[in-house]
Amino acid sequence: MLNISRIKIKESIPFSGAKSLVMTLPLRESQKRVRILLSIMLVFFIILFVPWTQNIRSKGYVTALRPDQRPQTIHSIIAGRIEKWYVNEGAFVHKGDTILTISEIKDEYFDSLLLPRTQLQVQAKASSAKSYEEKVQALQNQIEALQRNNILKLQQAENKLRMSELKVQSDSIKFQQAKVNFDIGKQQLERWEALYQEGIRSLTDLESRRLKFQDVQAKLIAAENQYLSSQNELITARIDLDAIDNEFKDKLAKAESEMYTAMSARFDAEATVTKLENQYSNYEARTGFRHILAPQDGYLAKSIQVGIGETIKEGDAILNIVPSNADLAVEMYVQPVDLPLIKVGNKVRFIFDGWPAIVFSGWPQISNGTFGGVVTAIDQFAGPNNQYRVLVVEDPEEEPWPEMLRIGSGADGIALLNDVPVWYEIWRQLNGFPADYYTQEQKDAIEKEKK
Repeated sequence: MLNISRIKIKESIPFSGAKSLVMTLPLRESQKRVRILLSIMLVFFIILFVPWTQNIRSKGYVTALRPDQRPQTIHSIIAGRIEKWYVNEGAFVHKGDTILTISEIKDEYFDSLLLPRTQLQVQAKASSAKSYEEKVQALQNQIEALQRNNILKLQQAENKLRMSELKVQSDSIKFQQAKVNFDIGKQQLERWEALYQEGIRSLTDLESRRLKFQDVQAKLIAAENQYLSSQNELITARIDLDAIDNEFKDKLAKAESEMYTAMSARFDAEATVTKLENQYSNYEARTGFRHILAPQDGYLAKSIQVGIGETIKEGDAILNIVPSNADLAVEMYVQPVDLPLIKVGNKVRFIFDGWPAIVFSGWPQISNGTFGGVVTAIDQFAGPNNQYRVLVVEDPEEEPWPEMLRIGSGADGIALLNDVPVWYEIWRQLNGFPADYYTQEQKDAIEKEKK
């Protein structure tokens, strides 16, 4: 106050009995502070024995449980030129719906009658293979006929050879007989000459004997000539026998050579037919690849290739599709030190982006706005970030996840572990010890085993 007025308030109104003054007296203020401090200490002491749920927090995002339900990119199998779009971004498509059409950009597929002409080539080559097959069959019949004919000719030649051998034997006997007759005739002629010298026989008888001897000598020469002729016939029969066998082998080799050539041509034609059929199937399948179809039910996302007339290569990405009715899961990552604490079936609480929540990590019972999950899979190896991936699905025993939850949304996961007193958790955090690995039931079982 500036004390400008001459009327003094302090002289007319006493302040010693003011209630506010009494409340601020030093003695009473110290007593209040002691009570507040004692109350805080009591509350803190009680809190030390309140159950605290150990947990592991980790960031993650919403994904699909099955790989085929996750967002995927639709690629073009063939190179082409975009001709027409049938759907818009964000549209819902069913499996098999046509998304866009592309045309060929390679000159080898420009022919509008490519499939019919390829089919004609297949039929022509198949007919060629059929004709070669018939030729092979005809040559096989020819070879069989040659074999039968050769058997008959061999039998005929063997019979002729046998006849020649018998004739040689017969002529040999006749020749020996002529030789004996020649020796006898010679001896008789010598005796007749002796008798003629002695005068016992006349000259006429001697000349008659000489004529008979010449006849015997002529028969000897004829028998020898016949014998030599029979030997020549035997040699000729043997030569004919060998010639028949050689001729058969020559004809057989020629026929087999033609047969194998026809078989080779048939196999080549059949291989060409198979190649053309494969080419026809490829052309037919390629025709279907000109229409880009939806691989499954879902919503079309961002288009990577746009416009009309834009060319794309084999395997180029065209647009993304998000499958509908996917089984949602959360993909979260944990540090290697926390991996032994996570196992399949553990409970997890989630805070999804876009859904407000009030979270008390140590007391999940009083948290609000969180959603429950169950660990369903844990990777057996660490990822590039040296963390292990954990998949968590919706807990069927709790409130279902929001219907508007979408794949890719962020999620803050709280993996729930054992229930311990608050003082134990504080002591563990101050000493840097990991959370309890065993559950209380496992601890009780271990204690029983020790006892």
